[in-house]
Amino acid sequence: MKRNDIITVEIKDMEFGGFGIGYFEGKKVKIKGALLGQIIKAKVKKVKKDMVEGEIVEVIENSPLEKQSFCPHFGDCGGCIYQNVDYSDQLKIKEDIVKKLLEKEGIRDYEFLGIVKSPKEHGYRNKMEYTFGKDKEGNEVLGLHRKGRFYEVVMTDKCNIVDDDFLKALNLTFDYAIKKGLPFYDKKTHKGFLRHLVVRKASKAGEILLNIVTTTELEHDFKELIEIYKNANFESRLVGVLHTQNDSWSDAVVCEKLNVLYGKDYLIEELLGLKFKISAFSFFQTNSYGAEKLYETVREFAGDVSDKIVFDLYSGTGTIGIIMAPMAKKVIGIELVEEAVMSARENAKLNGLENCTFIAGDVSQKLKEINEKPDVVIVDPPRSGINPKALEDIVKFNAEKIVYVSCNPESLARDLKIFSEKGYKVEKVKCVDMFPHTYHVETVVLIERK
Repeated sequence: MKRNDIITVEIKDMEFGGFGIGYFEGKKVKIKGALLGQIIKAKVKKVKKDMVEGEIVEVIENSPLEKQSFCPHFGDCGGCIYQNVDYSDQLKIKEDIVKKLLEKEGIRDYEFLGIVKSPKEHGYRNKMEYTFGKDKEGNEVLGLHRKGRFYEVVMTDKCNIVDDDFLKALNLTFDYAIKKGLPFYDKKTHKGFLRHLVVRKASKAGEILLNIVTTTELEHDFKELIEIYKNANFESRLVGVLHTQNDSWSDAVVCEKLNVLYGKDYLIEELLGLKFKISAFSFFQTNSYGAEKLYETVREFAGDVSDKIVFDLYSGTGTIGIIMAPMAKKVIGIELVEEAVMSARENAKLNGLENCTFIAGDVSQKLKEINEKPDVVIVDPPRSGINPKALEDIVKFNAEKIVYVSCNPESLARDLKIFSEKGYKVEKVKCVDMFPHTYHVETVVLIERK
């Protein structure tokens, strides 16, 4: 078997990352986007010693899980992977994947509390980064990247994972750009003006913030577009229109200069009765209603912290620490990104909380400098999991409880195995689905000292 060979595979299992798993000539075959029960004709992309990676060429036989997808962009757009699967079956797939990963690392004898579904199955996202580009026919469009194609964009004007405000902002901006003849940025030549439209929404508080990202190739007055936005009758209140300039070659939304064209450069969201200031580029969970379910689970697992010191590690903009602070004696948060720490301090002040301290720096380094001992440690690390040195330092604090919040069950399972070897036991596991129709899942774990 070699690269570009066409093989036929029956999908026998599912793995995290949206992979279907089959076997061919004794080798494991991973195919992105394949579903349990499908028979797939696949092109071989990579051949390794004990595993092959392939991509779907044709679905010969459908899965019993499949149904008609509800979005006209499904299959072309790379945003969703499971729209053709009932939501209840999506939840079961995610639940099973998490349990199998924990079992693989020897994590057993814990209470599994199932998976919490997203309160909204459709229109749940509070942020989208749309790209100005061309579709496969060469037409100018504004939307999301075509699946598996870096240089192609799909006009996602009927997307179902955002609400009508997002679609209205997309269509108004696109129509304006075409009417004015503004050149779309070309990632191949690095020429052009319009790069992205970023829409952020405080779903619960009802505010919307629009950010037009361009190069500095042209000078353009957006006054007419601002008036179009102001007269658009969005369901939410338009609080700001921004213009970000970015000449970097990276496809990411990079802020080299930010101009406030109208209103302010942030919005205020509300979670569990607390307020959070979200700036144009600060991290915030992309499903506000789902985030409440996630943080309620964190509170539940942490238990009564009324006379306890809580450490919030990898604290980001301080969301978890601030949600714990009204019940805790004291909260200490540590986060590497200094801008996020500044936001965390601002959010604590916004809610009148005086028992929060947020520290900027590397978790593994800053833990060595703290003299206080935590009763409860909450960790919400990046996808890569907890830095091994930081994990050692967390264990040394000998906290009675650790609550681990993870967006990657693979690194979670690896870290839980180490905690188990260091004198802790996994007591409870609960999944929270923040991202319907995608393979992503959040997992919250209660670990207690033996």
